[in-house]
Amino acid sequence: MTGEQVADMLYTMAMSHVGENNTLYRIFYYDCEPLGKKVHNPLTKRAVDFSKTPEYKFRKELLDALRKKRKVALRTGTLKDNNNWHLRPAKVKELLSGKISVEDLAEDDVYLEIRQKGIDMKIGVDISSLALKRFVDTIVLFAGDSDFVPAAKLARREGVDFILDPMKANVEPQLFEHIDGIRCSTPPKKRKNKKQSPV
Repeated sequence: MTGEQVADMLYTMAMSHVGENNTLYRIFYYDCEPLGKKVHNPLTKRAVDFSKTPEYKFRKELLDALRKKRKVALRTGTLKDNNNWHLRPAKVKELLSGKISVEDLAEDDVYLEIRQKGIDMKIGVDISSLALKRFVDTIVLFAGDSDFVPAAKLARREGVDFILDPMKANVEPQLFEHIDGIRCSTPPKKRKNKKQSPV
């Protein structure tokens, strides 16, 4: 799928929670601009330009498409890297077991560690602000981890109905006590049409 197609799908998923009897305040989307720096692979010493990768193009297209959507607010953090490269876990196991040696490692066996910074804080601040200022009576959060729990607890104490959309991911049992319900809006996968036998 293209970035624009994913933006359309995300927007449709969010709007499906609003329905006909509610009014949308705003859709907040949290992400970071993709990494566009140039680095050198520690194994091959070959230059890698992240701004030329398909992932970079896709994420730029996605963010640009979301910026054009009505009622969508982008909240962007930053990507941080300390030029730390790591071996992929599968290769670490093979090295430790003696199946391969360092000389057998290929360029794709290492990856640059990249971390998002500031996203969780922005989510927490926005949820708290919406709840305390009484801007909304329902918040739907699309998430797959438990980082939202402190903000969810505050919102619920302020009387906000807090719904989690885990996008078909497994929800940890202990999270149920911190939300008011779960509703998944992820569209089902399209089934391939079976060929009909001739009559």
